Order: sequence, then structure tokens, then C-alpha cells
Amino acid sequence: MLNIVFMGTPDFAQESLKSIYEEGFNVVGVVTNPDKPKGRGMKLTFSPVKEYAIEKDLKVYQPLKIKNNEEFIEEIKRLNPDVICVVAYGKILPKEILEIPKFGCVNVHASLLPKYRGAAPIQWAVLNGDKKTGITTMYMDVGMDTGDMILKQETEIGEEETTGELWNRLSCLGGKLLVETLKLIEEGKAPREKQEGEFSLAPMLSKEMALIDWENFDINKIHNLIRGLNPIMGAYSYINNKKIKFWKSKILSKQEFFSYKTEFEEYENKYDNLVAGTILISDEKDGLYIKANGGVLKILEIQGENAKRMSTSDFLRGNHLPAGMVFSKEI
Repeated sequence: MLNIVFMGTPDFAQESLKSIYEEGFNVVGVVTNPDKPKGRGMKLTFSPVKEYAIEKDLKVYQPLKIKNNEEFIEEIKRLNPDVICVVAYGKILPKEILEIPKFGCVNVHASLLPKYRGAAPIQWAVLNGDKKTGITTMYMDVGMDTGDMILKQETEIGEEETTGELWNRLSCLGGKLLVETLKLIEEGKAPREKQEGEFSLAPMLSKEMALIDWENFDINKIHNLIRGLNPIMGAYSYINNKKIKFWKSKILSKQEFFSYKTEFEEYENKYDNLVAGTILISDEKDGLYIKANGGVLKILEIQGENAKRMSTSDFLRGNHLPAGMVFSKEI
């Protein structure tokens, strides 16, 4: 079997490490980011990749930097890997490392390249309302996700699927595709396809983008923002001088909303005069419905200020949000 150095950090990468380890590939070393302080006590915590590596008694390396780190580069040379597998490691590999393994460095990227090169391909696929995405394995070069492609596998994105849910599915898909890729490399049968045509980027997300603009966003953009930022930071809005986060939602057309319950029909003649962001129904049994540009948004999971996220019905049992109140992008 191939000798592998694995480089990765989050749970997404852990699934790939688990897959190649269980397949029997010889993992001669695992490289992951340094331990980070976490929680109120700021206790140093291991990355998911390190946790798995320790569990399997694999050698772990955690360099603060790898560029111009001669000691680390010499250690990787000493390990003499046939392939270096890189999955969401979080650092750019210098040319000196890319040239070490006999069969090159292979990356698992969570998009159908050349679409969504960069740090947040899963998040942007959901934020943009894409219907499909997938996994690409590729040979790495000095560019950012610009290397020759090896294998691709496509999957559909559910209309209400969140980034977290898609992340979990793609991590499993990525592990399986990496195993398949390594087997082809070992057999000398791995394809190599250059990335051609238009490409797009998937940059890091910013906190500023989480604010919902009810006036200028249409309902699809708001819904995609909510599910795209779940579980990363949560999309939010203000009401009654308080910040409210939304974690899950469902789109209803105007017709679907008014046919949902016959007693809602009395509001239909007033509907068109309401501004986007207006609460239409707020009831622990019926739920929370908000008018948006292009339809009605039903909120399924919510979080009050200085509170935990919870189902909307639980939230409304302890919080009063009367119909007619308006969510806003300003306090």
C-alpha cells in the first residue's frame, strides 16, 4: 500500500483520514493545525484530525508555519511519502513540500471544480442556492485549487439543506472519493484533467453578511442566507431592540400561506400593504410566519438574544412577538 502523509484539521478532514486508514493505506504521519484555546476556560483543544490520529497511534505534527520551515520540510522528506493527502488543512503548501512525494500531493475539495475555488465552497454553494455540488480530487500545484483534476462526484443539494448538513454528507463523500483516487494512483490509472473554462471563488465568510435586509433581499436570498450560515454564525435581524437569529426556515408562496389555514384568509386583503419583515402569524402552535419579498418565510428554528437556539414553538412559549411587528436590519 502507498505510504501517506495526511494533512488536515476539521471534522471534514477527519472523515478522509478515517477512510484511508481503514482502507489499509500506511499513514506515516499526520499534520494538523496547532491546538487552540476554546470555551470559557480557554482550554487547549485538539483538532478532530489530531483526535483521530492519537486514537490510532499515528505520528502527529503541528507546525505553527510550514513556509520556510526547514526543520519541518526535512522531516516530511525523511518520512518519504508516496503521496501527501491534503484535506481542509488551512495552510498553503510551498513548492518545496509539493515536490516531495513521488506521486504528488492530492487534495480533496468540496466543489465541482473549477467552481468555488477557495476556503468556503460548501457555504457558498448553499448561500447561492445551487441545486448541486460535489467533491473533486486533484493534484495540487502552487495555485489556489488550480491543479489538474482526478475524480469528481456530484450530489444534489436539498432545498432546505443547511451548510452543516451538506458538510457532513460531503465529508463522507470526500473520504470515499479519496480512497478511490489513491487506489487509481497506486495502479497507475489515475486520470489527469486540466481545469478549463470559467472559474468562481469561495472566499472566507464575514460577520457583516449575516444581517438580513428584508427590504432589499428576496425570499430566496433570505432563506439561503439562513441555511447557508447554519451552523457557522446564524443569519440575524432586529426586533423590539433585540437581536434575533434564524437557523432554519421554509419558503411558502402567498397562495400556500393563505390556504394553510382557512382562518388566515381574513388577512389576505391587508397582505399587499405590509412591508417585508412584518410578522403575519406568531403562535406557538401555528408557528412564526414573516412576510418577505416574493412570499412568506416560516421560521422553524430560532434564537433569542443571550439565549440558546431552539424550535420556534419553544421560543414562542416564552417570548411574545405579536403579529404586525416588523423585523429590521437596524436596532
